[in-house]
Amino acid sequence: MKEGSGPYRVMPRNSVTDGVIVLRAVEPKDVESIRQWRNAQMDVLRQRLPLTPVAQRAYFASVVWPMKSQLEPGQILLAIEQKGNLIGYGGFVHISWPDLRAEVSFLLEPSREKEPDARDEIFSRFLDLVSAVAFQDLGFHRLSTETFDLRRAHIATLETSGFVQEGLLRENIIVENDFCDSVLHGLLASKWETKC
Repeated sequence: MKEGSGPYRVMPRNSVTDGVIVLRAVEPKDVESIRQWRNAQMDVLRQRLPLTPVAQRAYFASVVWPMKSQLEPGQILLAIEQKGNLIGYGGFVHISWPDLRAEVSFLLEPSREKEPDARDEIFSRFLDLVSAVAFQDLGFHRLSTETFDLRRAHIATLETSGFVQEGLLRENIIVENDFCDSVLHGLLASKWETKC
């Protein structure tokens, strides 16, 4: 088996689907697309410099792939597929297993990100699936997000999906030479259960 192939050991299901999108563990074949998408959307990420192909492969080899075999990985990266095509990725970062919490990450392929209806639908479906994985499969108690305030549509989708705004980090980051706020949202397992 190729290094990095296969599911995360900690996840009881290899993939989850709602019939429209599928979430599965990232694979080596996804790495270059993810690099290109991240470089094209650095203004909405906590990424300061473009990623090179060599740096991207080295990061996945030294950080991501070893975590697949761990029972308590620090992150779980999931590919998002639609009709068999990779259209984005996301998952759980900054996982604290002792506290049963994680931050949710999400990034779409840039052309889909520019289509408001498609973006909102995919993000909403992703949030529903990733919440089910978090609370049912992994036993997390809490999910959180940090979104730059210039992403108003993402914030609206988070709130429609049950995430509650919990804070605001004023002028927290510089985007295109301007300070912008970071909006913090959270979702508790108990609130998600009542939504289902």
